[in-house]
Amino acid sequence: MPVRHLLAALVCLALPSPAAAQPFPDRQLRVIVPFAAGGSTDVTARVLAEALGNLLGTPVLVENRTGAGIVVGTEAAAKAEPDGHTLLVTSNSHAIVPSLMARLPFDPAGDFTGVFLAGTLPQVVVVTAALPAPDLRGFIALLQANPGKYAYASGGIGSAIHLGSINFLAATGTEMLHVPYRGGGPAMQSVITGETSMMIDPVASSAPHIRNGTVRALVIGAATRSPILPEVPTAAEAGLPAFRAEAWIAVLAPARTPAARVARLNALFTEAARRGAARLAGIGLQPVPEVATPEQVTRFFREDIARLGPVLSGAGIRPE
Repeated sequence: MPVRHLLAALVCLALPSPAAAQPFPDRQLRVIVPFAAGGSTDVTARVLAEALGNLLGTPVLVENRTGAGIVVGTEAAAKAEPDGHTLLVTSNSHAIVPSLMARLPFDPAGDFTGVFLAGTLPQVVVVTAALPAPDLRGFIALLQANPGKYAYASGGIGSAIHLGSINFLAATGTEMLHVPYRGGGPAMQSVITGETSMMIDPVASSAPHIRNGTVRALVIGAATRSPILPEVPTAAEAGLPAFRAEAWIAVLAPARTPAARVARLNALFTEAARRGAARLAGIGLQPVPEVATPEQVTRFFREDIARLGPVLSGAGIRPE
């Protein structure tokens, strides 16, 4: 081989291939959370980000972008460069918001692709401790005998707590007055004081109040009992199989993010969730093994958007 050809071959071998020259991720990942710090979605994002940072050897930035419900943060994620370095960690509020707002600066279905489903948060039906109803059957009988007399609390119109209550009333064929509050904390306080009679709340946040006796748990709105409240029956066990109340938390990426990068992120978040499993279980998050691939996650959240529209419309909620 002529010397010049040999030198050219050596230079080519020394140069990195395009794949090797462009590792992914090649800079810091940013996770946008469209909720304030401290809630279940934020805690989930931070547990995953910490484990993911340890995997990658560089910290993952968690950015709380609140405003107009989840709109400000979700819009920022939707309009980010679709290169896989900016992600959204959100809840089923993502599926509810189209039913609340007529004009959104993003398409909740079309502007995002699924990356990873962190899990579901089972909700529990709690009532004020002084209510003259010892169990679910007694509570339903009380509501049926007094349509519209009793009130339920929520963390705001269209919140996951509100949605769970809509599902409960539909499943039981009962009527209650809706009293929305500015968040789950004030809503729970209203049930504790007796200002309202019922609330449907994530298991982890309601467990301390249930254990100290300030509210009484009736049923879990999930298919299985919660490890946090193993003594509370599921709705099916209590004779109300039609009732389900679960929130979900997922990692989404801007649409048009390359499929190979989405697959890589899915693998990374799967391992991050495995490493953070104990902490995620501590906030009540339950894995959903049957929704594992990015394609399954995309189908999951898009089907939820389509499902919830008629549910909320049937409850008289109209987009504004």
